[in-house]
Amino acid sequence: MKPILRSLATLGLLLSWHASAVAALNIFATLPEWAALAQEIGGDKVKVFTATQALQDPHRVEARPSLIARARNADLVVAGGAELEVGWLPVILRESGNSRIQPGSPGYFEAASQVQMLDVPTRLDRADGDVHAQGNPHVHTDPRNILKVGDALAKRLAELAPADAVSFQANWRAFSEKWHAALGRWEKALAPFR
Repeated sequence: MKPILRSLATLGLLLSWHASAVAALNIFATLPEWAALAQEIGGDKVKVFTATQALQDPHRVEARPSLIARARNADLVVAGGAELEVGWLPVILRESGNSRIQPGSPGYFEAASQVQMLDVPTRLDRADGDVHAQGNPHVHTDPRNILKVGDALAKRLAELAPADAVSFQANWRAFSEKWHAALGRWEKALAPFR
């Protein structure tokens, strides 16, 4: 009986080691567009959770306990940035107690930090209502920005999981080629309207 228990214990240890060796990076994305990009680049090496839905206002999200729990287990936060999530993401990050995903750490990534910001106000006045002091945080509305954000995100994923860097770069190259082709089609389709 003891040899069987010893064998089962050894098997259990090997399986748990194997599971941790091939564990996917847990990604907490604030917006569906960044979740989709992270999934494209990460492939089967990542598990992506999206905090918001496509029809949801990302400015107004409640920092629910379920979101805090997801952030607690995240290896990487992919945020829009430029204060888009200022009303709720800081609370989630703080309450998660997860030091890996705090601003300034490798596990915190902002899309807006990767591109040239547009619509940066020259003055701030409460009379103007809700003003984005750092510029328009909806950087995905320019499809060329996806290439800049994606390249930086692929590098960040490789930094966090060096063993999967080749896979991330291959996925990024494949996506980038498809995106460049799509940009060409979109430019051609829009040419008559210029």
